Amino acid sequence: MATDHAVSLTYIVPAHNSTATIEGTLKELQDRLASTNSEIVVVENGSRDNTLEVLHKIEADWQTAGVQLRVTSSKKGLGNALRKGIEESRGERVFFGADDLPFGFDDLDKAEKIDHKQHKMVIGSKAHPESEVGRGVLRAILTWGFLTLRFIVLGMRTRDPQGTFAIDGEWVRSVGPQLTEEGFLLTTELTYLAERSGIKTIEVPVRLRESHAAHGSRIRISDVWKMGLGLLTVRKRHRKGVRPVANVA
Repeated sequence: MATDHAVSLTYIVPAHNSTATIEGTLKELQDRLASTNSEIVVVENGSRDNTLEVLHKIEADWQTAGVQLRVTSSKKGLGNALRKGIEESRGERVFFGADDLPFGFDDLDKAEKIDHKQHKMVIGSKAHPESEVGRGVLRAILTWGFLTLRFIVLGMRTRDPQGTFAIDGEWVRSVGPQLTEEGFLLTTELTYLAERSGIKTIEVPVRLRESHAAHGSRIRISDVWKMGLGLLTVRKRHRKGVRPVANVA
């Protein structure tokens, strides 16, 4: 898709069974992005509830100066949703958010202070030493396990390639066709391609909202094994290196 540089930011929101949160999230985004020449791209992916119907109603009623809302769909899976969002994006900067804004706007506020042409990838990182994310002992152990696996298998230096992302729009659209992961490893695959092409990621601290602090971790010990297999697949797929198109000046 051709880039319209009047759009300063594309904020991508993957939405899966999101009826409980999506309306409030879009209201917060509406207020935060008002008059900024931005767009919100919501990608519904395989919901079993009426998320898509709710989104189409919000889209039909949307009237916010300086903020466009576009609703689209993809197959189920976070990776599928983010890839679709990248394809649809027009912003100079592209942001990967979530349907419940777990960090509020800490991540976006910090990313906007960093030149996206000089630093193409900024991550709202739960692994940053100044982040306040309420880690329990089990989650800390599993996080260390994921970090170690990523380093062993991919040589990855980024500590949290599964946070929120603010990325140079031109670069991410150029590398988007190389992304193939359908699930949660899509952002790890993207970070791997960035590191392979010489891009140094910047990780910024985030604070988990009080409304999310009581949520239990969804990570399980079995996920370490699944991630290991997934990382091997990513390495095999991209072992010949990043195609030149990924290196956008």
